[in-house]
Amino acid sequence: MSNEIGKPLSRLDGRPKVTGAARYTADTPIEGLTYAVFATSTIPHGRVTKLDVSKAEVAPGVLKVLTHLNTPKLKPIQHPPAGQSLMPLQDDRILYEGQPVALVVADTWERARHAADLVRVEYARAPFLMDFTEHLDKAVTVKGFFEPDSKTGDFDRAFNSAPVKLKQNYHLADRHHNAMEPHATIAAWRRGKLDMYDTVQGVFVARTVIAQALGRKPADVRVRSKYLGGGYGCKGFVWPHQILAAVAAREVRRPVKLVLTRAQDYTSHGYQAATEQTVTLAAGRDGQLVALRHESVAPGSMSDDYVEYGAIASRTMYACPALETRHRIVRVNRGPGTPMRAPQEGPSMFGLECAMDELAVVLKMDPVELRLKNYAERDPTKGKPFSSKKLRECYSEGAQRFGWERRNPKPGSMREGHDLIGWGMASALMETYRFPATARVTLERGGTVLIESGTQEIGTGVYTIMPQIAADVLGVAPERVRLVLGDTTLPGAGMTAGSSTTMGVGSAVHDAATKLKQKLTEMAGGPIAPDAYADLLKRRRLEKLSAEGLWKPDGEAGTGESKEWTMYTFGAVFVEVRVDESLRVPRLARCVGVYSAGRIINPKTARSQMTGGMIWGLGQALLEHTELELNYGRYVAKDLANYLVPVNADVPDLEAYFVDEVDEHASPIGAKGIGELGAVGVSAAIANAVYHATGVRVRDLPITVEKLL
Repeated sequence: MSNEIGKPLSRLDGRPKVTGAARYTADTPIEGLTYAVFATSTIPHGRVTKLDVSKAEVAPGVLKVLTHLNTPKLKPIQHPPAGQSLMPLQDDRILYEGQPVALVVADTWERARHAADLVRVEYARAPFLMDFTEHLDKAVTVKGFFEPDSKTGDFDRAFNSAPVKLKQNYHLADRHHNAMEPHATIAAWRRGKLDMYDTVQGVFVARTVIAQALGRKPADVRVRSKYLGGGYGCKGFVWPHQILAAVAAREVRRPVKLVLTRAQDYTSHGYQAATEQTVTLAAGRDGQLVALRHESVAPGSMSDDYVEYGAIASRTMYACPALETRHRIVRVNRGPGTPMRAPQEGPSMFGLECAMDELAVVLKMDPVELRLKNYAERDPTKGKPFSSKKLRECYSEGAQRFGWERRNPKPGSMREGHDLIGWGMASALMETYRFPATARVTLERGGTVLIESGTQEIGTGVYTIMPQIAADVLGVAPERVRLVLGDTTLPGAGMTAGSSTTMGVGSAVHDAATKLKQKLTEMAGGPIAPDAYADLLKRRRLEKLSAEGLWKPDGEAGTGESKEWTMYTFGAVFVEVRVDESLRVPRLARCVGVYSAGRIINPKTARSQMTGGMIWGLGQALLEHTELELNYGRYVAKDLANYLVPVNADVPDLEAYFVDEVDEHASPIGAKGIGELGAVGVSAAIANAVYHATGVRVRDLPITVEKLL
């Protein structure tokens, strides 16, 4: 071992990214490339009664115009991993505004876009639903990834007998991912097989769904994705544009590139659905919870059953003998939701942690003390022990680093000049998802090492941490190790989602490197120094020596949940906000997060992940909101000019720390996932701090000026 794990190495892919050498999907050069552009529906519900594509078909450079009248019929696809089971251009139904009604292919993008504008559509309009909060009486129960409801103990009995009770409603807004890189797909048919370059978080997932839709064997489809310009969940599932690009390429018998416009990125893939949450707490006068009920309602689509589990964190976070959660959806005429950093726990911790802060105010108790009073030593719903948990240390270290002991608990009591100062905190947790993975590690004749795995690079540091893991085992410098990824011809790996890649692929790389070292040791007749590797291959007249690695979690298929342990990551977030007493503009002034997240492979890239997550939480708390136009059944704005995301001027100093921890139950390398944990708890901490600064409790995100007047 060379102790490479744990070193704060800079990103090995940093230089190609900042110099422009990194090649993203839309930049891939393909000979004979053509371009596809969607024409989309202008209504949210109804049927297409007439399509006039005559002008588009004769426009300069146009090769094909596909509609539901001439698009080849596709096979049914499974949702998930397909983002939606509804496939546009298969019939005349319209279920949401922005749904594709035609696909134009031309020899240039400009010509394709011009021709798409020439498509004329007439509709038979139908009644539609947009705002789910106006139709809560239509809420239904569906089962998504998890059971919709949970129950332990007798809630009503515990609640009725408790001396302290609290019940409040909380609302989180619809949000869109707005990745820097829009969705892009290049499809080409070669000798009867499909070759695709795609912006995906899972090349093997994409291959499976696309092959299923086309009625082909997975071996007939190759998917590649070397770099991803942000995914955050919206590029995890497979969406209609990817399949239709393949269809178009087959129809025109030339490669086709389809890049979604920024506006289409709001309707052609999923979003994070809003949640309407009700949190009911009951406690003793000492702060000990005796009953907790968390209910969530979210919008769902007309075609599929994706659920944003806005109450799920309450199943695990605090010790409570009577605990209930409930999830419902209201079907609306919008496209389906999809995971967004951080799904499920991100929204659900807002309601829970704001309610805990309100309970602390009622009890006149310090918010940290209240959380420690209800610290869960075991999973309160499933009864299993946690595989590892150092949340107590997170509270303690976070409070110390932030200076929490100097907080005056009275709202509005802290100020500086014209600024009202508020200090707030919240807990964070994220379930640990574990997916199987394979990898190949090869020692090359020159002494360099090659890692191959069909995983993805979405900005999380995979190109750096995988070489660190292999280097640590083999005793070589990480700079001597390179990673090849993002191709379905490589050893299989799961989707880069659920903060799972370090555990899954990292463990497979560790296994392969360990097996390779064993081969080298046996070949040398005993222990061998790393600087003798190349000479050993030369003496044996070998160009290379490889070993295959595999890691498969011992838990259930799907999420990899362990039968013996409950696996989560945890954290404590402390923030300071400042609110101008006259303008009432809330701003985040500082944020300190301390996390219990297993073994940290690279502290530098890990800190980058956590601070990035904090910025997502800042956006959720103060800025982001996809507004609805209820009369026309569409989103008001579909661009970055009107959808606010944090920019540099919004982001203060962010501090992220990790407690020392190795979770040997979660993975062979002791690591868990961190990519989404940093986004959890931040919005609640900010809302709690705004209350502390102003005395105004805002339960509806984002927190904007008018809500503080």
